[in-house]
Amino acid sequence: LTKIDPWFLVQIEQIVKLELEIERLPQPASGSALDKIDAATLRGLKQKGFSDRRLARQFKTTDKAVREKRRALGVRPVYKRVDTCAAEFATNTAYMYSTYEAEGSECEAAPTDKKKIMVLGGGPNRIGQGIEFDYCCVHAALAMREDGYETIMVNCNPETVSTDYDTSDRLYFEPLTLEDVLEIVDKEKPVGVIVQYGGQTPLKLALDLEANGVPIIGTTPDMIDAAEDRERFQKLLHELKLRQPPNATARTEPEALEKAAALGYPLVVRPSYVLGGRAMEIVHEQRDLERYMREAVKVSNDSPVLLDRFLNDAIECDVDCIRDATGDTFIGGVMEHIEQAGVHSGDSACSLPPYSLGADTVAEIKRQTKAMAGALNVVGLMNVQFAIQNVDGKDVIYVLEVNPRASRTVPFVSKATGIQLAKVAARCMAGQTLASQGISKEVTPPYFSVKEAVFPFVKFPGVDTILGPEMKSTGEVMGVGKTFGEAFVKSQLGAGAKLPRGGKAFISVKQTDKPRAVEVARSLAAMGFEIVATKGTAAAITAAGVACGVVNKVAEGRPHIVDMIKNEEISMVVNTVEERRNAIADSRQIRTSALLARVTTYTTIAGAEAAVQGMKYLDSLGVISVQEMHAELQA
Repeated sequence: LTKIDPWFLVQIEQIVKLELEIERLPQPASGSALDKIDAATLRGLKQKGFSDRRLARQFKTTDKAVREKRRALGVRPVYKRVDTCAAEFATNTAYMYSTYEAEGSECEAAPTDKKKIMVLGGGPNRIGQGIEFDYCCVHAALAMREDGYETIMVNCNPETVSTDYDTSDRLYFEPLTLEDVLEIVDKEKPVGVIVQYGGQTPLKLALDLEANGVPIIGTTPDMIDAAEDRERFQKLLHELKLRQPPNATARTEPEALEKAAALGYPLVVRPSYVLGGRAMEIVHEQRDLERYMREAVKVSNDSPVLLDRFLNDAIECDVDCIRDATGDTFIGGVMEHIEQAGVHSGDSACSLPPYSLGADTVAEIKRQTKAMAGALNVVGLMNVQFAIQNVDGKDVIYVLEVNPRASRTVPFVSKATGIQLAKVAARCMAGQTLASQGISKEVTPPYFSVKEAVFPFVKFPGVDTILGPEMKSTGEVMGVGKTFGEAFVKSQLGAGAKLPRGGKAFISVKQTDKPRAVEVARSLAAMGFEIVATKGTAAAITAAGVACGVVNKVAEGRPHIVDMIKNEEISMVVNTVEERRNAIADSRQIRTSALLARVTTYTTIAGAEAAVQGMKYLDSLGVISVQEMHAELQA
């Protein structure tokens, strides 16, 4: 019936029976049935895989009570080494896993008396949390080892570099849970634990770890919480006199609807404490918000839903910085996103240095970053996301969010500037200063580096390629060039885009993008492309004096644009739509057909503009090695 092997079903049945037995235990008048349990029974439950949290739920008590009872009875895990030598001879590889064996079983962890730094990894890779965080964990471990510390890595993903045999002195293949981390800390007794580098997973443990006496180094868990907590962060920005998009917090649907009406639509809505923009959406009207609240509150784990006023036509920026314990702050890099605000930062291409922002705006962004790092008393890495909106010819800067941790842009900035940010920040957390590491002058490269996202769309035929606030990319590439256009076109080629040199370019854009679409069409026509567009877009292009053919939308009857794509008549697609659900659905067939036909598609006008700028360099691309590039910076 289920196609699951009966062996697994028998094991699951045993666990279910055990849970029912626990529930049937007589409940004392005061306290919990847990108080009456003996060591053998508790050990048996742990051997079956019950976590402290699950047992707490079954016994109707707290995780802490279960942990204290377990320790009082001497029910503790022992650590065994993964035998990489097939039992032929003793293994020296310190790969550890925990097990609840019989009392008195040998523990093979063999911790030493050396000073140790423990790094908490990111756990399983998923969209929004991937190899970029593992890169930071590896560099932290290498830096600490170079400085004479013994390094302990805790991670449960064997596909990462942090779990390689030569990355750390000891590796624990354990889940990133409070129970498992506390047991390892108790065994190893590190002088410091780094939680900043594994993304949101270890960061969520920070407050509980500190409450249990774990020596967390770097930014304090309280300050991490101040950046994550909406009310506390709002108060901090108010004190610093920094702008934030109008926003509110809601815990119920009526409260959300009331506050949304006061803020005004469109709004960006999301659960708090998530990574990768999971369950994040742009809503344009009350009906959308009502549907969202019914779906999103389930995934927010009783945390509030955050409402932010959406900033139309804003440019987004990312800044990575390092601050040491003396208050010295180093700006690693300011990156300008190519796609507009509203596209998740992990999906947007970005340029370092910024390709269109003025020097005064960049200087103000740096000033605000340093002010926030100081107010949060950051020690280590910090990432800030800004939105810049042009109001009456003047750039207005808004703070979108601050993350006092490693971000997914750290590897890119490190490669672009030649400064290993993760190593430098780890040393700051361990007590060194920026000055003692020779880090004083900010690096502004004499070339452009562009990071482009890599998407898995080809593996999922029929999926919509439109970009939004929820992250969809699964990788990234980097292009370097003397000009922004050259760097961008290299990033496109690296991401697998087939940039055409001619043929028919199809353009269909939303009303607000039409003035910019005209210039895209003009540039493509100058390169020899034939332009075709839907009626509204074609009218705007023709009115500007650019030759343009008209093609039907799918709803307007055949022959329509999807027919042309399937017949391989189209070599490039530029398709932007209003963020409303019905508008996205109406044009979805265009994007899915282009994906199946492997036609290069841009779903943002900024992406199309950058592509056109870059395509001029297709026949004159130069090559430079990373080593030469970094040597040029240090000269």
